[in-house]
Amino acid sequence: MRVSGVLRVLALTFATVTTWIVIRNYMGFSTKTIRLPRWLGSSTKETQVMKHKCGLIKPCPANHFAFKIGSGAANVVGPTMCFENHMIMSPVKNNVGRGLNIALVNGTTGAVLSQRAFDMYSGDVKHLVKFLKEIPEGALVLVASYDDPGTKMNDEARELFTNLGSSYAKHLGFRDSWVFVGAKDLRDKSPFEQFLKNNPNTNKYEGWPELLEMEGCVPPKPF
Repeated sequence: MRVSGVLRVLALTFATVTTWIVIRNYMGFSTKTIRLPRWLGSSTKETQVMKHKCGLIKPCPANHFAFKIGSGAANVVGPTMCFENHMIMSPVKNNVGRGLNIALVNGTTGAVLSQRAFDMYSGDVKHLVKFLKEIPEGALVLVASYDDPGTKMNDEARELFTNLGSSYAKHLGFRDSWVFVGAKDLRDKSPFEQFLKNNPNTNKYEGWPELLEMEGCVPPKPF
């Protein structure tokens, strides 16, 4: 009886310790895991609901273009850009990079004109300025940040983004999160923009703010 009792105590102790370790490891993992954009990490049930272009829950009106943009998550997961159900840029396509990821789309036909990634931490901002100056008339401009979009930004680049309709380009700094859709020579500010400042007191990840996700429907002519 004494041996049996000791074995019961040992079994109970082992089960308790094992359970505690599993819970502790799970909690530690869940708090450190970086959240993927919901449209990349959707469950089967969610995927069944999202049947429209770029995974939008509701379809766009006639003669409007569907889009969805996700900024990068810290320096771990790159940004994503979908336009009219075509994934223009993503980590899977291996065509994204640290800094600013930009795609140009024909504002009338929706055809993709070009896409580029500009390193804004150790790259040369002159390449970005040249690219922005050569944007053709009527082109839509899709922008998504990754890791650090602001270290190399200068006044000229900020002004060019402002002319595309940005309200936050003048404030873009080290490790900020930013997604934006604009067009050349807009008369008003773009309604499609989100911005999140890098702030140690509010950052979602250690050293970086939360990733941003934006979706919508763009009219065929610059808004």
